[in-house]
Amino acid sequence: MKLRKVTAASAAVLVLALTATACGGDSKDDDTSSSASAGSGGGGKIKVGIKYDQPGLGLKKPDGSFAGFDVDVATYVAKQLGYQPDQIEFVETKSADRENALARGDVKFIAATYSINDERKKKVDFAGPYLLAHQDLLIKSDSDISKGTDLNGKKLCSVTGSTSAQNVKKTIAPDAKLKQVSSYSECIAGLQSGAVDAVTTDDSILAGFASQDQYKGKFKLAGLKLSNENYGIGVKKGDTATVDKINKALEQMVSDGSWQKAVDANFGPADYKNEQAPKIGVIVPNAS
Repeated sequence: MKLRKVTAASAAVLVLALTATACGGDSKDDDTSSSASAGSGGGGKIKVGIKYDQPGLGLKKPDGSFAGFDVDVATYVAKQLGYQPDQIEFVETKSADRENALARGDVKFIAATYSINDERKKKVDFAGPYLLAHQDLLIKSDSDISKGTDLNGKKLCSVTGSTSAQNVKKTIAPDAKLKQVSSYSECIAGLQSGAVDAVTTDDSILAGFASQDQYKGKFKLAGLKLSNENYGIGVKKGDTATVDKINKALEQMVSDGSWQKAVDANFGPADYKNEQAPKIGVIVPNAS
């Protein structure tokens, strides 16, 4: 009777020990698997914010695919984070909604002509910059406009509420005849028809439009560098780990030649004179 009690007790202890060991082993394996999955995309998706309506930068094409310099940068960065192109979901993020999209977690990061400035840095964190753009003018190839003051008396087009147009009116050519429309596409159409003499916004945006097949050879950039626009990749405020990873990816993109290749492919047809790739964390200020 005594022997039976000892045997039963020993068996119970043995079962409990085996159960605990098995549970501990499963937990360790799950943690390892989860970590590896997170580091390599895990077969999931990553949502990235871009523009849908900016040729040369971020454009959704009729067949549903995407093209442009920002798209190329975002695709390269996402790959360095562990995601293949078919794991990327591009989400349209209009200028007015970029900060909210990051705060809500709608996207992991945003590459959408997103100029770094002090006001925006209060709400989001930035990786980069990855491109130094400038406010400029797009004019016809045979135009005699060569400096900002040549716009006095000329018809200048930009989108409604554009700070670029107001900058020209206030500081460069106060007698320019400003026409404001709802989209840059309208401005470009007006430039082609002769309804306006020049279009103003960032040179990268202008180069993108001018690089479209239907406009090749018809327009040129004036090359005036009226402002400095440091394009960065927006990340949710406080997500420093992602910022660090993106910065490393951008450095790799420059060093292996992919950055310049993307610049040439997207802006080359407009004879875009790009600046050298900016140094990570170095912001070029506007002249005071």
